[in-house]
Amino acid sequence: MYKSGDIVITKKNHPCGSNRWKILRTGIDFKLECEGCKHIILVSKSALDKMVKKIISTENNVDG
Repeated sequence: MYKSGDIVITKKNHPCGSNRWKILRTGIDFKLECEGCKHIILVSKSALDKMVKKIISTENNVDG
């Protein structure tokens, strides 16, 4: 469902005002980078599922 490089839009804004996060790493927990201020957080999958409103897949993730 979630892939590295995807952009997710969250239900609530980050304190900097942005609601767009880039997924840097997937696994047990997810490493996200705020697109506004470049702040990096680690969240669990269940927490990410609750906070995400929309997933924007990037075209750079094409294998082949």
